[in-house]
Amino acid sequence: MSAAIIFVLLLVLMLTGMPISISLGLTVLTFLFTMTQVPIESVALKLFTGIEKFEIMAIPFFILAGNFLTHGGVARRMINFATSMVGHWYGGLGLGGVMACALFAAVSGSSPATVVAIGSILLPAMVKQGFPSKFGAGVITTSGALGILIPPSIVMVMYAVSTNTSVGALFMAGVVPGLMLAVFLGVTTWYRARKFGYPRQPRASWQQRAKAFRDSAWGLFLIVVVMGGIYTGIFTPTEAAAMSAVYAFFVAVFVYRDLSMKDVPKVLLNSANMSAMLLYIITNAVLFSFLLTHENIPQAMADFMIGTGVGVIGFLIMANILMLIAGNFMEPSSIVLILAPILFPIAIKLGIDPVHFGIIMVVNMEVGMCHPPVGLNLYVASGITKMGITELTVAVWPWLLSMLVFLVLVTYWPTMSLWLPRALDMM
Repeated sequence: MSAAIIFVLLLVLMLTGMPISISLGLTVLTFLFTMTQVPIESVALKLFTGIEKFEIMAIPFFILAGNFLTHGGVARRMINFATSMVGHWYGGLGLGGVMACALFAAVSGSSPATVVAIGSILLPAMVKQGFPSKFGAGVITTSGALGILIPPSIVMVMYAVSTNTSVGALFMAGVVPGLMLAVFLGVTTWYRARKFGYPRQPRASWQQRAKAFRDSAWGLFLIVVVMGGIYTGIFTPTEAAAMSAVYAFFVAVFVYRDLSMKDVPKVLLNSANMSAMLLYIITNAVLFSFLLTHENIPQAMADFMIGTGVGVIGFLIMANILMLIAGNFMEPSSIVLILAPILFPIAIKLGIDPVHFGIIMVVNMEVGMCHPPVGLNLYVASGITKMGITELTVAVWPWLLSMLVFLVLVTYWPTMSLWLPRALDMM
């Protein structure tokens, strides 16, 4: 009964157009003060202790690093390197876009940032070369979603905070699925380009490729700094985030010099705004999780589902459908923070690995970012291409279909996610 009241109250508040963070907070406070005897002091205490986690500090640092890189010319050099490697194949610039998105994802941690950084440079170039704008928009909108699967990933940090899962293990678990999804999107791009006879670029010489690599090496080295530092144990994921922010600042301002010192305060302010928004959502989601636990709702739901005899396969189908539906109305941070405390206990009781379940959630978030009505990547791409959301939705469907096939693969083949962290002895 209490579960029904909580979820109906949350849904009603969200349908009024209220921001999700405030809807969560109001749901908790309304229920606690009208239907329980929980003292107000414990609510205030939970607000502070809930976000008193070292891992949360990684979020503002990764946002800052991504903003420095977006404004600092790193994306342009990555695109040049990617197109020099694959530009001579069918749909060369499109394939270069997929590869550039995968590379930029490995340094930014954010999908919208990847779409902005790569799309704003590549899309005009593709149209100029004779590609239909729909083709370019489809490639960049979906490939930009790699930003939350290829580590470092802000969404993975949020999942780790919600479920007490190792951030380092999640990061390593995202590497192989991230590369596999990039291959899926690349094959879709190549197939459609070959089918419709889209242009190819002249094959770059090895000297040109070497020069493009040297130009982009400072940006690419950040991948080594973050992933190498975590794997070797030199620093934790949170310390890696701080290192990446300092390194991105140094590269953007002093090495590439695409960002002047007078632009730095603006980047800092943008990062602070985005961080404050996410931390406010996290704070209210922690309260919501506290309410669910206090009312014993996740445990009751887990017992009910296991009592109905639903197995691992059935649960994963239901979880995927629920997350895909949520993707229609909410952005990834909110979905993870609301659904992880509910689904995670059931997954654990059914024997599903917490790291594998985290990757399943992240892939669902990727799909949600690429379809209406709330797909963040669609809105970002719409701003760049000046195309309507309906037109963009039609443009992305071939790549979205390949993402759904990949979702089924990653859901029922846990080895894809777990092989690397196990090989590195991180689990």
